[in-house]
This record gives sequence, C-alpha cells and structure tokens, in this order.
Amino acid sequence: MKELRIGNKKARIPVVQGGMGVGVSRSCLAGAVAKAGGVGIISTAQIGYDEPDFADNHKEANKRAIEKHIRIAKAQADGGLVGANVMVALKDYEEHVKAAARAGADVVICGAGLPVTLPELLAGTDTKFAPIISTEKALNVLFKMWDKKYKTTADFVVIEGPRAGGHLGFSEEQLSEDINGNLNYDEEIRKIIARVRMQEEKYGRQIPVIVAGGIFDAEDVAHVMHLGADGVQVASRFVATRECDADIRYKEAYIHAGEDDVRIIKSPVGMPGRAVHNLFLEKAEKGECRVQQCQGCLAKCNPSEIPYCITDALIRAVLGDVENGLIFCGANVGKIKEISTVEEVISDLTKGFLAKEEKLVHRESFKDKGGGCKKDLTA
Repeated sequence: MKELRIGNKKARIPVVQGGMGVGVSRSCLAGAVAKAGGVGIISTAQIGYDEPDFADNHKEANKRAIEKHIRIAKAQADGGLVGANVMVALKDYEEHVKAAARAGADVVICGAGLPVTLPELLAGTDTKFAPIISTEKALNVLFKMWDKKYKTTADFVVIEGPRAGGHLGFSEEQLSEDINGNLNYDEEIRKIIARVRMQEEKYGRQIPVIVAGGIFDAEDVAHVMHLGADGVQVASRFVATRECDADIRYKEAYIHAGEDDVRIIKSPVGMPGRAVHNLFLEKAEKGECRVQQCQGCLAKCNPSEIPYCITDALIRAVLGDVENGLIFCGANVGKIKEISTVEEVISDLTKGFLAKEEKLVHRESFKDKGGGCKKDLTA
C-alpha cells in the first residue's frame, strides 16, 4: 500500500481513524493510531466533558481539552500524524478549529455541514484541512465557494458513504435504498474522485481522496482503492480496541451488537444517524428523554423541540451507561466480535491487500476481454 501524502505531511499507512465523539476518540486512541502509522483523529465534540468546570464553563473546558488531548496524542505518536474532527454544526465550531491548529494538529476534518470558512480559519498555519462530503454536488458547491472567496482548495477530501456511523449526509429514503441494496454508491465515489482530479489540475498539486463508511477489512480497502481512492477512513473497528478512550462497557456493547441491533435514528443535530438499539432509543421514540438543561453544543438547537440532549446521551454512553446513553456505530458493527488492539485492526485492514486488489483487477480485465463473468465491484 502506498503511503498517504497530504501536502508536506506523510502517513506510512493510508488509514485515517474516524473522529468519534463524545470522548470515544481522544488522545489515547488517536495517539496509538498515529504511532502505528495511520492518522489519529480526535473528536472535539464536547471533548471536555470530564473537565472539572465543564458544567459551568463548557466552552472554555472544551477548548482547553482540545489542546491538551492533541498535545498528549502527538507526544505518544512518535512523529505520526494527529488531527481533529470538528463538526460544523457545533456552536463553537470556528473556535474548535483554531484551538486544534494552536495545539499543532496536523490535519482538521470537518463534517456535519459545509465548512465554508475553513480555509480562512486555518490561514497562516501548517494544519491541512478536509471537508467530509457525501455527494459530488456538495463538493462542487464547496470547491466553487473556496475558489471564489479564498483562491484555494482542500488539502484532501473525505468521502463518507451511507454505511458510516454517527451522523450521515443522506436522506432517510437514500439510507433505506442502501440497506435494501438499491443504492449504487460506487458511481458517486467515482464522480467525486473525478471532480477532485479536476481540482488537482487547476491547483497543480495532489489532493488525496479518503473513502469512509462500511470499511471493515482488507477486501473493503482494496475495493475503494480500485475505485480510485488514496486511502480509507475507519471508525467502528477502532472502538473495540484496548486503546479506545471509551469505557469498557461501551466497547462490549459493540461486541454484543448484532446486525439487527443497528438503527437509523433522528438526531438533534438535524441529520439521520446510525446507532445501536437500546433502552435509551426506545424511550427517545416515546418522547421520554426531554432536555433538562441545555449544554450549548449545537449552533441550531431549540431544547423545546429536540427529542433529547445529544450531549447528555453521548456522555452517559462513553462513561459506560450503555442502556441509557446513545451509542453511535457503523453498519458493520455486528461483525466485531472481540476486543483487539490498534495494531491488530490496522494489520487486518492491510494484510492481503495486494492479493485482493489483484483479484478485482483480474475481474475487470476478464470482462474487458469478453469473459463470462459479470462485473461486480460490490461483491
């Protein structure tokens, strides 16, 4: 596998660990992934939940925790790349981006909305940036905005497909189509990559494309690389590792979850989300989880209208109250059967990669020569 180059930065292995809040991917997990050769990502979403002044001063507690955890992870990373995932939907989104850069984050990745001002926020720093997008249309809008206003473009791009965990950039109808096998997302990936390659020509530099959502093993990695990706982003696989920052009961919830336990939910963020079914989701559906006190996390949030406080729900879960908390997960959570290590996950994602890629190339070549097999890159 080729190394991942993002501007003047380099990761030995083209695996980006997805950002997971609240507190699921902080310094311990991100530092371990970076040390193993990948790109470790810290989620800034309510990252300071365990700071002593969080309840009364969550804004400053979060900024302090961002800088603290990035510095801890970088010290652990032994020269590896460490970055931050910052949700655009956060009330303090811009301050979180700046705090990450101050702490020396190698990269910042932004989703849950279009990061229109991201180039301006990181101007004059050595922090590289990427949007998380799900459609070529959204990327085209963002590229045009950045072209016009800043005369610049993304350092890399993360494509997040419909099988990802947490918040999803798809409608409920599209997600249902994917679950039923009627959504050909490979074509969208190809379109997005083609648009990025056009942008590369315009700016005369490489813009790596990272594909996320449903990446579980080396076969999945080979598949998206064959589509033209430069790397993958993986989140759920890293939850059930010893290094993950979440409580052991959170990790065990992943191990015990089956395919039938995965639900598409309505999040207070205003986007669909994928989570593990539990008592909390049952209560939320009945309207029994109303907000008691606003934690000020989201830019657009009316406590009287949302089904529950996402901060409270995520904090309860990461601390181990898995029946009364929100447990985000990817579509393949049912395949996770044991607690492993970061090194083992990365090995599983990369071992046998070349053989699996050759199999895909052979399948295409055989079809081109008139062979009897049907081209099926989703197999």
